Amino acid sequence: MKRTLSLSWGPATPSGVLALAGLALVASTYGLVRLAYGLFLPDVQADLALGDRAAGYVSSGASLAYCVGALAGLVADRRPRTVLTAAVLTGGVGATGMALAPGAGTFAVAAVLASSSAGLASPALVAIVDRQVAADRRERAQAVVNSGTGPGLVAAGLLAVVLLPDWRAGFAAGAAATLLCGGLVLLLARGGSSGPAGPRPAGYDAGHAATYRVPALLVPALGALGLGAASAAAWTYGRAHLAAQGLGETATTVAWIGIGVGGTATVLTARHLAARSPRAGWAVTVAAVACALVLLGAAGGAPVPAGLACALFGWGFVAATSALIAWAGELRPQAPAGLVAGFFVLLVLGQALGSALAGEVTGRSGSGAAFLLAGAVAALSCAASLPGRAGTEPSATRSDSARTPAPW
Repeated sequence: MKRTLSLSWGPATPSGVLALAGLALVASTYGLVRLAYGLFLPDVQADLALGDRAAGYVSSGASLAYCVGALAGLVADRRPRTVLTAAVLTGGVGATGMALAPGAGTFAVAAVLASSSAGLASPALVAIVDRQVAADRRERAQAVVNSGTGPGLVAAGLLAVVLLPDWRAGFAAGAAATLLCGGLVLLLARGGSSGPAGPRPAGYDAGHAATYRVPALLVPALGALGLGAASAAAWTYGRAHLAAQGLGETATTVAWIGIGVGGTATVLTARHLAARSPRAGWAVTVAAVACALVLLGAAGGAPVPAGLACALFGWGFVAATSALIAWAGELRPQAPAGLVAGFFVLLVLGQALGSALAGEVTGRSGSGAAFLLAGAVAALSCAASLPGRAGTEPSATRSDSARTPAPW
């Protein structure tokens, strides 16, 4: 069996290059395409006469497309390169369509198509890393790839500072980055598997690879839904909330970049979080999200506390999604990508529900109250998944190599 990508680990090794290429693709499909919609939306509305109500429908359609893409990713364990190719094409074509759109209708269709690329990319990259990277380095490689959302948000924010009001150039950059990075991952992913998957966890039915005791799946599934609902306040209303508190356009853009900086910092903490069980990592990172949302709700117009809260939110959210990926790998070591797809669908569905709830609370009691409520939801999601509760796998099921990942 080929082990061309499992000999060593570092930025200059095959495993490291693959992880960095995957990180760049996540940065493109998430930060420069899917999440950049909210960043560039005010200028898009001004140029294309896209009303607030229509913009909301486009956002909902994009979330639905993401879910469809992630569900299609259920086959990623068997055909990862096919799913990844679909992610690259939908992201590249969709973002190009957004950049060239002559009107609001064309822009809406392209935005929905582009959003599906992120849903396709995540499970495909999980499957590729799972096949190509040695078992003792796999969890950290997954975390590095998943941290790409952070650099993508930073890049999108910097593009906004430099390019706005030329939002078309921003989406054109996202299209080019998606095509280039996706092509590199496909090139690096050629070859065989790195070896067998890790040990089977408690709850795994040896007679049927896709059968698990329901409690083992229930906690991370509900956790993903709760994190999505809580995080929606920041993703949907974060800039508007800070602007309402008196921060200017530049300050709110810098705050957006701060979310990306925090997300990027997960690369530095990946080794330490990988040494914990996924359940413990989830508890720590979601607690950080809860604290950040409460701080944002109470920060008022003070730029420094707001910026720190944004950075903490970015770190907690991206690291929590990495914990979800590790959790899926522990529950389903032979084929984790399908479970990752399911968790990420629940995450985005939670964001859709959370956006509606945050909008209602903002209309009645103000955005500060919406952020405090979101913090409470995140705290509940954290408390429900604290290590040692019944229904999930004990950390002892993890291999020693998973507890002591190799250094970068």
